[in-house]
Amino acid sequence: MRHGISFASRSAVVAILLCATGARAATTPEPPGVTERLGANVPLDLVLRDERGQPVRLGDALDKPTLLALVYFRCPSICSPLLNALASVVERTGLTPGRDFQLLAVSFDDRDTPALAETKQRNYLAGLSPGFPPDAFRFLTGDAATTKRLADAVGFGFQRQGEDFIHPAVVTVLAPGGKITRYLYGISFLPFDVKMAAAEAAQGRAVPTVSRVLQLCYRYDEAGRGYRLDLPRIFGILTLLVVVPFAAFMILRGPRTGAEESR
Repeated sequence: MRHGISFASRSAVVAILLCATGARAATTPEPPGVTERLGANVPLDLVLRDERGQPVRLGDALDKPTLLALVYFRCPSICSPLLNALASVVERTGLTPGRDFQLLAVSFDDRDTPALAETKQRNYLAGLSPGFPPDAFRFLTGDAATTKRLADAVGFGFQRQGEDFIHPAVVTVLAPGGKITRYLYGISFLPFDVKMAAAEAAQGRAVPTVSRVLQLCYRYDEAGRGYRLDLPRIFGILTLLVVVPFAAFMILRGPRTGAEESR
């Protein structure tokens, strides 16, 4: 009987620990296909094509803090939400497009054409505030070898699957001159994160990706334009850290006999 209880107890502990691990993983998911290369430089000699099919040397384009989104323009899933999120958040940062930052969407699908890039640019500019400079939101294409070289330089992995691709949702932040300074993950962004990323890039400072850790204990207050402690989440984390180990100890310890209790 004691062995049965012990086995059940151990099974319960395993289940609890798996749940705790799963909760932590769900809170801070590791983006697939990204190898961060903070402090490295992208190859400035790469030549891409702009929306009119004209050659653009990457080094010439990177003259200001740049939010680089590697996407493909026919993407049926995360590429459009990612670009939509970027277009939305930059107008809430208080930064001046074309001076404080630029957006650069580069297709890693060599089937995407400059004509499609021009259509994408026109559609996105139409949804932004009047006067948003076209050169601050560019859509570039290139041959497979060129775009693969850029993807490898920033640690961005992708894999063809039929007519589409499996790839992560990430924005790589580049300093003027092409130094990688930060990664922004997901398909939604905080104005604070983007503003800080642009400021760090302007100074050429490469910093670890902290937004996923920061969001564990803080939430962004739109009205106050700053972070506020998320107390319910903090209490939940503390409860998890205290209760789970204690419960595991008590279960593994098992019921004590009368002789043990009298000692």
